[in-house]
Amino acid sequence: MSDPRVAPVSLPTIAKEWGRIGVTGFGGPPAHIALLRRLCVEDRGWLSAHEFEDGIAAVNLLPGPASTQLSIFCAWRLRGMPGALVGGFCFIVPGLVLILLLSVLFLAAHPPLWVEGAAAGAGAAVPAVALQASLLLVPASWKRAGVGRDGRIRWLFYMVLGGVSAAIVGPYLVLVLFLCGSFEVVAKRRRSDETQHRAPVLAPVLGASALTGGLGALAWVAFKVGALSYGGGFVIVPLMQHDAVTTYHWMTGAQFLNAVALGQITPGPVVQTVAVVGYAAAGIGGGLMAAAIAFAPSFVFVIAGGPRFDRIRGSSAIQAFLTGAGASAIGAIAGASIPLALALGHLWQVGLLGIASVWLLAFRRGVVPAIVGAGAIGVVAALAGAPVGR
Repeated sequence: MSDPRVAPVSLPTIAKEWGRIGVTGFGGPPAHIALLRRLCVEDRGWLSAHEFEDGIAAVNLLPGPASTQLSIFCAWRLRGMPGALVGGFCFIVPGLVLILLLSVLFLAAHPPLWVEGAAAGAGAAVPAVALQASLLLVPASWKRAGVGRDGRIRWLFYMVLGGVSAAIVGPYLVLVLFLCGSFEVVAKRRRSDETQHRAPVLAPVLGASALTGGLGALAWVAFKVGALSYGGGFVIVPLMQHDAVTTYHWMTGAQFLNAVALGQITPGPVVQTVAVVGYAAAGIGGGLMAAAIAFAPSFVFVIAGGPRFDRIRGSSAIQAFLTGAGASAIGAIAGASIPLALALGHLWQVGLLGIASVWLLAFRRGVVPAIVGAGAIGVVAALAGAPVGR
């Protein structure tokens, strides 16, 4: 519910301010968090700094896109369920509309030469983006593992297992993440009656429907992205890649690289990438369906779990689950860079990947400039006669 200590914020105000962040929120979760903090804490004083930090800590315990969940949480604190629905919708929709429009352009059967060049160039930077994303997650996850020797050995094991799984057994990655988390719960179990971390009951049903392909398969892929992704938004890449490219052949490896690149350069959460996969599978309707399924769990988790966040944060079982699943997810993100790199079809793209790697890993510069710059180089290369075919 909304905080009784502050005057109720109108739904039109929430729609306006959260929509503005949805339009201007380039740069991923750090940018989204900074914009939400400036709005809710510094400029308007709707939330205290302590309340905002508690929100960040709480949503980081949930699967799915953390910055999206934080935007929903902040709106929920101001106007309860109506605020959460309006705020979350207005945060998500601008980027969703833009990424679907770009999908029509970049996934066209015969796109203009400059579009093919931009796609090939931007896609070449994606494996480096994946590797950088995994490295940025390591310090916090390593700290969560604790100072004990056994805990750190298990953390390394989970990370390696996630990396290997992402590289060679993509369809079973969700199972690997869940098993790593569950194993860590068992390893740290104490004399307690706490409920273990939830496994959404829809998973077996949707998983079974995925075997038939079609919209059932797309629903399962989107559900994995929204409800079963632990360890940061970029873990969606290994969760989707094998299904989208190898299992169901909705898109080529090069087109999947384009999808990830579009998710990085558009405003809003990187989970929007699932809409590109949905578009490739079933057109605009598929893109909208995939996005709806992927984002729905975030609304459910925040609205249903908001009043219980303090208890969730204090649960040793949940903390242990996230230690194991999170470490495995970090390895999966890094492991995904291997098949992403193998999807590059031209030698000049390999050179561009090297440049992007130096920019991101050695200089530690931003992702959006890397992808936009790589896309621009790709346009020049295509117009100069370099091969860009898929």
